[in-house]
Amino acid sequence: MRTGDGRLLVAALDTSTDMLACAVAWWDPVDSADVSSPAAGIELLASADHLCRRRANVELVDTLGRALTQAGKTMNDVDALLVGRGPGSFTGVRIGISTAKGLACGANIPLYGASTLDACAWVAWDAGVRGLVGVVADAMRGEVYPGLYRLDDAGATRLFEREHVLKAADAAAAWAARPDAACLQLTGDGLKRYGRLFEEVGLVERVDESLWHPTGKGLLYTAAYAARHTGRADTCDPALVLPVYTRLSDAEENERKRLGLAESANTVTTGVADELAGRHLQVRPMASADAEAMAALEAESFEGAGHAPWNASMFLSELDPNAAAARSWWVAHDNGELLGFAGGMVVDTDIEILDVAVAAAHRREGIARKLLAHVSYDAQMLGCTTASLEVEEGNDAAAALYEQLGFREVGRRRDYYGTGRDARVLQASLPLNLPVDPASPEPTAAARRAWPLPEPVRDADERAELERRQLVLAIESSCDETAVAIIDADGTLLANQVSTQIDFHARFGGVVPEIASRKHVEVIVGVVEAALEEAAASLGFAGGPISPRELAAVGVTQGPGLVGALVVGVAFAKGFAYAADKPLICVNHLEGHLYANLLTTPDLKPPFIFTLVSGGHTMLVHVRAWGDYEVLGETLDDAVGEAFDKVAKALGLGYPGGPVISRLAETGDPHAIEFPRALNRRGDYRFSLSGLKTAVTLYIEQEQRAGRPIHLPDLCASFEAAVFDVQYKKAKGALRETGACEYCIGGGVAANPHLREMMIRKLSRQGIRVTVPPQNACTDNAAMIAVVAREKYLRGEFSSFDVDADPNMTL
Repeated sequence: MRTGDGRLLVAALDTSTDMLACAVAWWDPVDSADVSSPAAGIELLASADHLCRRRANVELVDTLGRALTQAGKTMNDVDALLVGRGPGSFTGVRIGISTAKGLACGANIPLYGASTLDACAWVAWDAGVRGLVGVVADAMRGEVYPGLYRLDDAGATRLFEREHVLKAADAAAAWAARPDAACLQLTGDGLKRYGRLFEEVGLVERVDESLWHPTGKGLLYTAAYAARHTGRADTCDPALVLPVYTRLSDAEENERKRLGLAESANTVTTGVADELAGRHLQVRPMASADAEAMAALEAESFEGAGHAPWNASMFLSELDPNAAAARSWWVAHDNGELLGFAGGMVVDTDIEILDVAVAAAHRREGIARKLLAHVSYDAQMLGCTTASLEVEEGNDAAAALYEQLGFREVGRRRDYYGTGRDARVLQASLPLNLPVDPASPEPTAAARRAWPLPEPVRDADERAELERRQLVLAIESSCDETAVAIIDADGTLLANQVSTQIDFHARFGGVVPEIASRKHVEVIVGVVEAALEEAAASLGFAGGPISPRELAAVGVTQGPGLVGALVVGVAFAKGFAYAADKPLICVNHLEGHLYANLLTTPDLKPPFIFTLVSGGHTMLVHVRAWGDYEVLGETLDDAVGEAFDKVAKALGLGYPGGPVISRLAETGDPHAIEFPRALNRRGDYRFSLSGLKTAVTLYIEQEQRAGRPIHLPDLCASFEAAVFDVQYKKAKGALRETGACEYCIGGGVAANPHLREMMIRKLSRQGIRVTVPPQNACTDNAAMIAVVAREKYLRGEFSSFDVDADPNMTL
């Protein structure tokens, strides 16, 4: 709590390196304004720094608890949090930031970010090191994050613009070539792995090895120095604190080397282009084949504007891989028609938006926002902190759009568009304010707002209602959807929020784990807040969103799933529950799919047979009792959802494949093509789909060689039939063998209307009651996690704060 003398109690955390940095200190903003003494205003109360390789998510919350105890404080006393934003280990950085976001949201206190490189420099400064210092932070893969600093009595001053990554040998060579190289002192954990490369070029002076890692105290000095010299701290809204990335994900880097990857030649050679009507709007990186259409749209959009539009050659030049400045260009298309584009180039830490255009017939559909979301995302990943653009004075429609995105006028360019036609220069901080709307469903940055948020106002009746309801909040982040739901003790779902990443993965034909993890970090605060607001509205509360302290418990998916994605949800949930002083409940994602059936059939009781058909799992389960599961059979290779995606990719149908194949199959003949049914023997409950996938691929190749166009509806219907026949026969056999009279299904493929209809129709004839979950509870969602969390809450099954994500968790 803020003291009467104006001091703030600050907890500082960093997990970007093998050092788990943690400190608790008093910070006096008034004393810290003394530029002659960088250490002024900081009183360290407790430090819990320790080496912690690959166990940060296990140890971080408990380490903070020990530091607070050592300081004689509790989380209720903390006024603000400070977290290291990297650069460093991608997973390590995300653990620290996700935990800190959860802590800040759970306690409703400000969150500030600081550079881990700067913290390393301040560690050396605090030990009395002075002069030219080079921080060599380990970036793995033969690379380092290099940072040069001038250390004097006034503090540690950066000699570089922004964090970047280099091959260790290149960084060593660049520093050795400096005229003052003889004075350079080295520090940083990268010296453990790459120190020899620096010695070989004559850089041998080193700071003591005990000072090579960031510390909590170093973070505090970093933040205080930034506030003193810039007049501002690095944000305070936890939604806007993001990792410092120095490179795109490997998938994105590879994509930039082979532009146009998302365009499949099969969309032409199979002769099915006319069958793709109804596909949703897609966004992908610009390719050379787009240049002519972009030029035509440019000419149409700027007709009569008085200045020359870009031509095709100009757009093509933006794809030059040897260009000095990095570029990011995206196009929006639907069924082959270009609907819009946007792009820009990186100049230092700013992305200059060079052009934005949307077809007249498709304006006000959120397309510009969608495109700018992708451009700004790339810019952030490339180290940009701002975006800028010009708009002609008098173009009120465009100006209004940009102002909604957070742009503000910072200057004018006289006669830029011709005599008497000025350009307004607009600039915005990244991330942009990109609200979610029906035409732009991808996760976007939260709006800037004052933080902390106002505490809700409740009357006695509302407080009593909350006490009776016992609200449980649940978080799901196992793959490519960030989801949050809130359920009450009676099983009433009060909130169900999902932020999807489909557009960010569609261009790769499947989920890219690194992108998924990054997007979870970006949006999780906003999704949690949206769920808290929705729950308050569902209860008819007018005094503000549900506050974390008004919850009864916090649930989260522990596994299975993508480890980088799970880590974000688990870390956030642990921080959130700890700060709000609520019990933590870990949930098995697979069990969530099973429990989703209770949303439609609350009286569902074991024993019954359950089929899980999702993108990552296919299994047949005998549910003997809640929590007592016998897995009768699993897939030996591809899961059902995975097979759908691979077949869709082979046909050039895009990602995700299930919905597209399902729509096309509606008008097809399921008996047109006889595809194999693998492991279709009685009593064998295993699944195998790799052979079916191969058979589809061979059929496509055979028809292409023969020059015959493929009737896509027939192919899709036949493929579906081959998959679903096996699912039905194995379920029927398991029901007969176990004597169960109930059957249910779950997973993303359970949303397929043909599978649902077939199972209900065929099994119902045999006296089996069939339950299917709601359509919106089939794909990954938090509603199903909330149902499990509620049951575990009522049984008192809580988890400790040293749990970690378990990507290989089984049912």
